Amino acid sequence: MHVPDGFIDAPVSAGTGVVAAAALAVSLRGARRELGGGPGGAGERTAPLAGLVAAFIFAVQMLNFPVAAGTSGHLLGGALAAILVGPYTGVLCVSVVLLLQGVLFADGGLTALGTNITDMGVVTVLVAYAVFRGLLRVLPRRRSVVTGASFVAALVSVPAAAVAFTALYALGGTTDVSLGKVFGAMVGVHVLIGIGEAVITAATVGAVVAVRPDLVHGARDRLAAPLELRPSPLSDPAAPGAEPRPAAAPADTAPADTAPAAAAGRRRSLRPLWIAGLAVTLACAGGLSFYASSDPDGLEKVAADNGIDKQAEDHAAEDSPLADYGVEDIADARLSGGLAGVIGVGATLVVGSGVFLAVRRRNSAAPLDAGASTASGPPATER
Repeated sequence: MHVPDGFIDAPVSAGTGVVAAAALAVSLRGARRELGGGPGGAGERTAPLAGLVAAFIFAVQMLNFPVAAGTSGHLLGGALAAILVGPYTGVLCVSVVLLLQGVLFADGGLTALGTNITDMGVVTVLVAYAVFRGLLRVLPRRRSVVTGASFVAALVSVPAAAVAFTALYALGGTTDVSLGKVFGAMVGVHVLIGIGEAVITAATVGAVVAVRPDLVHGARDRLAAPLELRPSPLSDPAAPGAEPRPAAAPADTAPADTAPAAAAGRRRSLRPLWIAGLAVTLACAGGLSFYASSDPDGLEKVAADNGIDKQAEDHAAEDSPLADYGVEDIADARLSGGLAGVIGVGATLVVGSGVFLAVRRRNSAAPLDAGASTASGPPATER
């Protein structure tokens, strides 16, 4: 799905650059809320997790899997990022990955960066998160439902991105190819790729839900246990002068009623999960990537079969020492690709974590708004 330079003309590329810049500005502001929170709050767990999610997406995107007829696919990651760390932070995660892929690895055109962020970042995140949250609203509160909803959300997000690319091609495609052929080919192959995306996303979200459900941003209000009030002697109706016992909280309590569960989650360290996640990420990029399919991915295959790539341009970073996910001057393909993957994971982790920590610190330094001012409890007049 990485769009190279030359597929889309300059005016539309400039337009998508403006859209991408606006989306990033909105996401930076929204991520301040997702990454915010006081000491020990959800934001303090989300910020380091977001850096790891970005690195994981980079690593798994190296694992092209075969789909059909000499075509491969790979994770886009918008659904996974949105569900785990929130939609605004999710857009930033995917954008960091796309930026580093374009600059360091010559993957995705530099003039097409706005197109790729709009298509692979904004569209996938918005579609996936809307589908995911919509399903959670109508389905029972179960962990298995969260995993299933993530599967459907990821599955839908990939052909949605294919439709978005087709629309951009209709506006600014540089070759004269039937729009119907482009639409049919793009959506058809990316429905198949979406199945792989859905499996990876559901497996990852399910693994996190199993060990740390409090870290799944998109389902925190659904996974938190409702408040249970324990009876005390003073609340025994049979005792003289006893106070009435409060009714038990209903199953669909508001997030504010889940403070004990949230506090329990805050007391647990993120370090074990973070270390395990980093180990899996490095294994994918440094080892498993050697076994990835060498077939062209969905967009490459469609472009070659339909002549969309006639105006493709050489990448501005084609002389990068890491171009095409290999380290220059290292002849051994396994070592070259593995080392490039590890370097990419490290760069994505550093850049992504730096961005998210800076956003969180800026939020912590900003004056508390009216909503945040009541985070520590009700006003004095209500206590």
